[in-house]
Amino acid sequence: MKTGLYIHLPFCKQKCNYCDFASFAGREFLIDGYLDAMSKEAARSPVRAFETLYVGGGTPSVLSAAQLEKLAQMIEKNFGPVSRFEESTCEANPESLTPEKISVLKEAGFNRLSIGLQSFNDDELKTLGRVRDAATFLGAYEAARAGGLNNINVDLIAGLPGQTLERFLRSLRRLVSLRPEHLSVYGLQIEEGTPFFERGVICDQLLMRRMLEETRAALAAAGYHHYEISNFARPGLEAKHNTHYWNDGDYIGLGSAAASFTGGARHQNTPDVCEYIRRINADESPVEFSEKLEGKERAGERLMLALRKLDGVELSARDEEMFGREIEKHVKSGLLLREGKKVKLSFEGLFLANEVFCSFVAPFEEE
Repeated sequence: MKTGLYIHLPFCKQKCNYCDFASFAGREFLIDGYLDAMSKEAARSPVRAFETLYVGGGTPSVLSAAQLEKLAQMIEKNFGPVSRFEESTCEANPESLTPEKISVLKEAGFNRLSIGLQSFNDDELKTLGRVRDAATFLGAYEAARAGGLNNINVDLIAGLPGQTLERFLRSLRRLVSLRPEHLSVYGLQIEEGTPFFERGVICDQLLMRRMLEETRAALAAAGYHHYEISNFARPGLEAKHNTHYWNDGDYIGLGSAAASFTGGARHQNTPDVCEYIRRINADESPVEFSEKLEGKERAGERLMLALRKLDGVELSARDEEMFGREIEKHVKSGLLLREGKKVKLSFEGLFLANEVFCSFVAPFEEE
């Protein structure tokens, strides 16, 4: 069975106003010790061969060029060269992505880059708490192309505070003109504990829906395939690592807050960077939380993940037995479409996907 490898680098220059990921600003002094600890964790991995690699955060590009080389060497020492992976992605932010770092990534064998743009409007970037302008993104994007990285994803956010439909579409059109291989377009989510939540920011759901409707139409016209709720790709360039998640594949996570899923069991490391380093160096397990998914809970999670893909999922007899009523309810309400044994989100269901997913992962009694 194929397995994915995820590496978490929780370091950032500045925490964005919408971010609820396990990331920390101003702690770059911990990076070298963190990489040393991660190398020790990697040596303990029960899996040695992986098909896909994803380095996320945080902001991996805040690492220096030398630290990125150290990361690549750690991967090679434990799992083979980065070039061996079918797909190897590294996330980056424009303000910390330099030609030297691009060269390191290319030489190490990374074949995919994911850049956080979010908006081409500088005032919207300021609202988000981003520490650069749109011109910085363009410079980083052009440098990545010049450096030979030929598979690039760019993130865009819809529904920012004060954002109009036309301003969003201008960002989208400008991004499409650059012809990235892949786009991730997310509706803004206000998560508890973020600055946006504390300020009482409220999303205009109707406007956000219109933005996402227009996104689908514009990207289809530009030749992009809408294959997952928030993801669009030029044909054949869909994200293999993330698709592995949606296909319910096993994966190993390294680093603080990183999650692993193998054999139906989920494990998550402590999110505290210093505690993670301490535990690893003391030969203790970094795992903070574990659970074994079985029966209806396991089947429900599989359906939830698979339904993120626009081509849906083929139901087994067991799926029908456990979730037939829920599926029929959403078919009748128009949120799911059924074609024989296959179900998928309808156009309406794309915007109310969480309502559908709750039917499969909400607490329930085993039957």
